This record gives sequence, structure tokens and C-alpha cells, in this order.
Amino acid sequence: MELIEFLTQTRAEVADEIAERMSVSGTAYPYPELIFSEIVMRHMEEVGMTHEPEVCHYDAKVGNANIKLSGYSVSSEGDRLDLFVSVYLDADSVQSVPDSATQKAAEQCLRFLSLSAQGKLAASMDPAIEAHELALHIEKGYAGLDEIRIYVLTDGQVKTKNFKAREISGKTVKLEVMDIERLHRHWSEGKPRDELVVNFDDVAGGPLPCVYIQGEAETYDYAMTVLPGEVLRFLYEKYGARLLEANVRSFLTATGKVNKGIQATLRSDPDKFVAYNNGIVIVADEARLGKTRDGGPGIAWMRGMQIVNGGQTTASIYFTKKKHPETDLGKVRVPAKVVVLKTDDLAAEEAMISDISRYANSQNAVKQSDLSANAAFHVELEKISNRVYCPDGVGRWFYERAAGSYTTMLAREGTTPAKYRNLKTLVVPPARRLTKTDLAKFLNAWEGRPDLASLGGQKNFAHFMDDIRSREEQGEEVIPDVQGYKRMIAKVIFFKRVHSLVRPMFPAFQGNIAIYLVSIISRTYSDRIDLDRIWDQQDISEAFKAQIRVWAVEVNDAINRSARGRMISEWAKKDECWNAIRSLELKMPTQGIPEIK
Repeated sequence: MELIEFLTQTRAEVADEIAERMSVSGTAYPYPELIFSEIVMRHMEEVGMTHEPEVCHYDAKVGNANIKLSGYSVSSEGDRLDLFVSVYLDADSVQSVPDSATQKAAEQCLRFLSLSAQGKLAASMDPAIEAHELALHIEKGYAGLDEIRIYVLTDGQVKTKNFKAREISGKTVKLEVMDIERLHRHWSEGKPRDELVVNFDDVAGGPLPCVYIQGEAETYDYAMTVLPGEVLRFLYEKYGARLLEANVRSFLTATGKVNKGIQATLRSDPDKFVAYNNGIVIVADEARLGKTRDGGPGIAWMRGMQIVNGGQTTASIYFTKKKHPETDLGKVRVPAKVVVLKTDDLAAEEAMISDISRYANSQNAVKQSDLSANAAFHVELEKISNRVYCPDGVGRWFYERAAGSYTTMLAREGTTPAKYRNLKTLVVPPARRLTKTDLAKFLNAWEGRPDLASLGGQKNFAHFMDDIRSREEQGEEVIPDVQGYKRMIAKVIFFKRVHSLVRPMFPAFQGNIAIYLVSIISRTYSDRIDLDRIWDQQDISEAFKAQIRVWAVEVNDAINRSARGRMISEWAKKDECWNAIRSLELKMPTQGIPEIK
């Protein structure tokens, strides 16, 4: 797909999202650029560039300075902060965006950060808006931040995608641009890891000594090598979770980052690390050989480097050094197996990466169920979604088992403009694309775990998979039949409608309100809600929508009362929050609701 076609597709996706929200809420959505921001941030989360981002609109003038914010991301440990600001053109052709425009947007976002850090912004803001909570969070926790990044998101094309870092109140702030060209490259190549280019002459002082074995054409080469601990630490610092294959990222999210045994060896016996540690497994799209100082073969350069086994080791090295700066990584060596892929078949390549990850991790503490995309539950759900059509007999839902498979399907099957439009508008529109993390959130909310559903994509998903595994071990059938699948999708439809209704009602924390509202409605009426009817309608009735608006106010009030001044988004993640409001008695409907029997 050419860049102009990708831009047209992205605009259509924004328009589809807006149309869906308008059809449910009955009101116009005032900020199309936030829909664009949400789409881009969601992609960045999927590829590990950021951590559970949240849309957050703020556009104001403080003194003589303009301030703008489109979203943010705070790591689970609270030590990393990403801020997002959009330059959305909504043009029907690829427009060049001058560096001055992206720098201006970055400056507006930097002012939000700077004034918040200085304690000058939160006091001047309406406490009811979500940006107030973020400003207060930055004010109180700025000293504890280890990494701060600002991303400018734009549907235009820019020349400079990285700007010189800035210093704000003693902290270094990195500045990057995600433009339509960079986004298209990620989408079309299906592997944003292409941006991970490592020159070992630069980071290690020379090629890594290795034993290198050439494989047959269209297969892979492989090598055995050893990485200096400081190099691995540097790469994790530079690339973060992008360095780790997606399944490994999910595992680390669930289990925590620092392994005590690894930490002890690093601090007490760093020179013995290579003997004690099993090492890591790396997959790369390309590697170049060079000569080491003693004239032997060495890996000089890698592109598309991904750690598919050893994420715990990698993260532990980074965090041990960060928490204990006296740790001497100069003596640490990490054994590594490197697999260099040689196939041009994208599907075969991704399948191989997944298999390498699965088999490598089966030998250690990572459970098979943590290797999400290959779990039987997701494989079978994908198969069911491909063969079960909506009641109109034309459309169906698309279960995106592997990240990017929706766009891959559109490119593969939409071979002409007419076929592509038919797929996007009638058969599988974006509104019926369902990701694994979204499904986990929707079902956990329905099953009465709003605290887990509020954790964010990867953490909630890890808990969801633990539950799936536990039920399987107890002999329970977790893979739905066709009827079960339809009722599962009915729960998805219900959640999406609730969320769309809640969005325009409140200035902040709409996501948390929607999650808790679904949980309380399910707790009160689950046995009486006619899921088959919702499937048949692919929607809920106007009477149900009207009642949900009433209940949303009650749930919002209950959450705010129970928080007692605590940050709502953080309070909602605790089981104490659910315990405090789960007994809320919803008002009886004043009219009949067809979906409630």
C-alpha cells in the first residue's frame, strides 16, 4: 500500500470511530485529533514504544503561553512518563509539516510538563478535568521520574523525526515525532523493530566475538556470542520494551522486572554472571559480520533485534544498575544465541519468531499460557470469528489474534479499491475489530473484575490469561462454541456502547466509569440480560441507552465518594475500590428495557 492510500485509510478509520461514537451518544465529537491520537498511541503501545497510554485533551493559555496536550502514559512503576501532542491536518493528500510546526507543538507540551513540575499548573486548573490529575501527579512525582519523552503525533510528513533533548527542572526530556510516514512504515513492514539498528562498533567498541553458522536460503543463520552487560543495559535504556518480543513484554508486565537471584549475582559476583546465567535468545532481521581485535569473526551490526527469551535477565540488568549505581557491569557478560531470519515471507517470519519464543521460554518460568498469540483459546477464537457471520449474513467480527493481522487481511483481500471499500464498510469495519487486550478488558469488566480491567492493556491481559490457564487446569472448557462466541461478542457490544455513552458525559476518567458501570450492571442484571437479543441487534435499545446514562451518573458519584481525594485512575485499579462500591444499588428503570428479562 502506498503512503497516500495509507493516509486515506487512516482518515477513514478516524471518521469511522467518530461516526460510531456519534451514533451511540447522539452528540457530535468535538476533537477529531484525539481520535487520531488514540489510534496512533494504541499502535505505539502494541509495538512496545509506550505503556498503556491514555487520551487526555488540554488546550489552554496560561499567562502568555499556549499549552497543549493530547495524551499521556505513566509506567506501572511511575518512573517513566510519555506525553503526546497532536498536529492533525485531516488532509486528503500527504502534506509536508515543517519542523517549526512540530517544534511548536513540542514546546506547547513542554510547557505543560515544566509548569506542572514547578507546581504552577494544577492550582490554576479545573479539578474535574483529567489533565488536572496528570499535572498534580507530575508535580508530586517529578523527582522520581527516570525517563521523560514527548511525542508529536501527526498525519503529515516531517523531515526531522528526532529533536535535540531538552532539560526541564533538572531532567532530560527526549523529543520524537511519529508522522504518517513512520506510522506507514510500521504498518506496511509489519515489524517496527526495523527501527532497532545496533552498531556494535559504537556501543561495544567493536564486533561481538562469535561462532557464525550459515543456514540454507529462506531459512535462517545462527550464531553464538556474548554481550557485555553494559551494552545490554544501554540497549534497554535506549529502546525500552521495544527490544523485547511482545510475549516477553506481557510476561514481564505480570511478574515484575527484577529477579532477586540475578540482582544478587550482578552485585556480588558480576564476573561469574556468564557461568550462572542461561543467557538470552535474540532474533534479528539482518546481521553483518566484521573482524574482532584479534582477527576472529564478530557480529558488527544488527537490524530488527528482538529478545525473545531472556527479557527478565535484560530488564534485571537495567533496573539493578539503576537502583544500585555502584553495580559494576564492566565484569558482566551475557551469553546469547542469535537467529538471523532470511525469509521474505512475512507470515512465515512472524510464525517462526513466535515459535522460537514459545519453545525457548518453555524451558524456564514463562508459562505456555503467557505466550498469548499461540494459546489455543486465541487460535480457536480467531477461527470462529472467521466463520461466524452477523445476523445480516454479510458482516462479521474480526478477532486480531496477532498484532497487525487486521491491516494485513485488508491488504491481502482488498486487492481492488472496490473490494477494499467493501471489506472496510460492510464485512469487517474497524468498529468490529477486536484485539486480545480489548477482549480481556471487556470480559473482566463483565465478570466483576473492574479493578483488573482498569489496570491497562498488558497487565489486565496477563491476569486474564492466568485465569484462562487456571480454568483449563481445572478441566473447564474455555473455548466457546458458536453460541458462546455470539454471547461473548454481545458482551463486547454492550461494553463498547456503554463506553460511547459515557464519553461525552464526563470531563475525565470516562474509561474507569465505563468499566465500573459495566461491572455493576452485570452484577445486578447479568442473568436477566438477553445477550442473544444484543447479538441479533448488534446494538442495544434506546431505552437501555437512556437508562445507562442515568446509572452512569450514579456510578461516577460512587467512585468519587469512595476515592476520598485519591487519584481516580489509580484508585480504580485497586480491589478496595470495587469492594467499596460493588454493593451500589442502581435505581430501578422507569420504563421497560427490552434486553432485561
